[in-house]
Amino acid sequence: MKKGCKICKGVAKGLAITTGALFAVYMWNLDQKVLGWAYVQVNGIFDRKSADIKF
Repeated sequence: MKKGCKICKGVAKGLAITTGALFAVYMWNLDQKVLGWAYVQVNGIFDRKSADIKF
């Protein structure tokens, strides 16, 4: 019984931490900020490459 209670507490703690982290991402719109930063970085990489377009 003691082991089962310990497992339940661990699961509840993990769910609480996960919910808190996802709430922070949602409230501060962090996913869009990271994607915006990545978009700028990728464009910078590809803008430096020479274009070899043949039709």
